[in-house]
Amino acid sequence: MTDSISELALVMIARNEAHCIEKALLSARPYVDAMIVVDTGSTDDTRLLAENCGAQVYDFAWCDDFAAARNAALEYSKSRWNLILDADEWIEANGDALRKAIRNQQPFVGLIPVASEYDLAGEVEFAKSWMPRLLPRGVRYEGAIHEQPISEKPRKRIDVEIGHGGYRRELLDQKKGRNRALLLKMLDKNPDDPYFLYQLARDYEVYEDYPEAVDAFIRALELTPESVPFRHELVVRLLYCLKQVEQHQVAMEFAESEMPEWQHSPDFFFVLGDLALDWANADPNQAGELVPMIESCWKRCLDIGDQPDLEGSVIGRGSHLAALNLAVMYESFGNAEQAMKYREMASEMKQAAKR
Repeated sequence: MTDSISELALVMIARNEAHCIEKALLSARPYVDAMIVVDTGSTDDTRLLAENCGAQVYDFAWCDDFAAARNAALEYSKSRWNLILDADEWIEANGDALRKAIRNQQPFVGLIPVASEYDLAGEVEFAKSWMPRLLPRGVRYEGAIHEQPISEKPRKRIDVEIGHGGYRRELLDQKKGRNRALLLKMLDKNPDDPYFLYQLARDYEVYEDYPEAVDAFIRALELTPESVPFRHELVVRLLYCLKQVEQHQVAMEFAESEMPEWQHSPDFFFVLGDLALDWANADPNQAGELVPMIESCWKRCLDIGDQPDLEGSVIGRGSHLAALNLAVMYESFGNAEQAMKYREMASEMKQAAKR
């Protein structure tokens, strides 16, 4: 690696990421001219492993501020463009698109799809979010938590495939409490910030604090403009959390009010089907009305198909996950023919997604 002006650098902050940092750095190394890692206080082999991968490693005294750490790391970069990755992320495919995107281009902020892994019903599923990760020289971050790069440059999508393993259950358990404390501190200063309320609600949901999640999602929804991309995920997650606290009637009324906005969302109809099923199980007297809705919702998911461009959309809700739910439903009805049809469909769709 060189200290001279280069075209593209990887810039990362890390702390106690020995279990994953090699994968991240080795995945990026073929596509960048330099790799910069700022260590915020590791007590494991993070620093040694990063250096062995060819990264320049610097120290930063952690101050409960992710933006400050990111900006310190960016100060070490001498490149015209900076690729931002976390240590629990990696370039899955299409890394060559980075060079193509910046070749002879005026400065812009590059949005890259990050596919996060989640443990759902015994399987690993994926949700994709477009995140600003390719930054021209000079752009800096704001925000102590869930920090964002601040720039008026135009935004452009780049189809590099980034994987993210940080939402797997075992890793979440290690980080419990860290983000929530920072989010609450930010909300003390800005109590009506919809983005921080949304992130706080997500944190409550991840750790199954569902009543608190419902309250925070509702507050965030009241303050979030309809045009904001994360509103899709906010609506879907609120529906899920209302189901978890058994507020079925409230959730159904909310879904009816939101339905016109989400005719293109498999996630909306998938979670609505789950909500109706949960209500039918909790109150058998409602089942006669709800079963047709459940079936209709999951078939609607298949009609729409997966929509990875929707913020927070879970891959499979428009394909194999919806088909599998239909198979299980038909099995419970004793309809073996339909159950077999949708089980085979789910298997074929899941295999196709892996290709």
